[in-house]
Amino acid sequence: MNIGKENNLLSAKVIYDLTKFTHLDYENHLSCIVWFSSCNMRCDYCYNKEIVFSKNGDYSYNDVLEFLSTRINLLDAVVLSGGEATSHSLVEFCKEIKKLGFKIKLDTNGTNFLEIKKLIELELLDYIALDYKAPKNKFTKITHSNKYDEFSKTLDLIIDASISFETRTTLHNDLLNENDINKIIDDLVQRKYLGKYYIQRFLETDINIGNLSEASMEFDKSLLSDKIKVIWR
Repeated sequence: MNIGKENNLLSAKVIYDLTKFTHLDYENHLSCIVWFSSCNMRCDYCYNKEIVFSKNGDYSYNDVLEFLSTRINLLDAVVLSGGEATSHSLVEFCKEIKKLGFKIKLDTNGTNFLEIKKLIELELLDYIALDYKAPKNKFTKITHSNKYDEFSKTLDLIIDASISFETRTTLHNDLLNENDINKIIDDLVQRKYLGKYYIQRFLETDINIGNLSEASMEFDKSLLSDKIKVIWR
């Protein structure tokens, strides 16, 4: 099958890996996950170290499209993750995915405003999971990047758009405390965010970027603001 073969952009090997089946990453959808290589952040708690530091991938867009052509009516959706998926050109890839009849979820740190804006305007995305890494005063320390303003602009864009999405924060108690999470909640409320806010616990592994181990500080959930619905993962 020659899906997308006419487009040279789709021959680029920028995909690090492909998870062929999951029922966890896109709620109520059977999906596959496309793991894009490289990222413009270096979050200490990130356990996708090999993906983040990779420059190239083992799979091309076309390789994934070929796989998807064999999963029509078996999978519901495709999750674009990484690394940072929006570090790469996604529009043509997403158009081809849509032609095959799949929904698309994007996992993103929100720093590529123009790419996300294009994808939303072309109605190529069905769901966005936006990482809110840290409040502004700790953003650079957590991500080792100076991308808060770009993230902030994207957050406003998505809130104003007619698209389903969630915000989420990875919590390591030694990096973010109750006051930090409350700053994020206050910011979301001020922006009139009406969705759920997910907090996902740090998973201790041997390969996270900052070589972090289990947190030494305790986190008191009772100190969190009730201005927004918080869901723990």
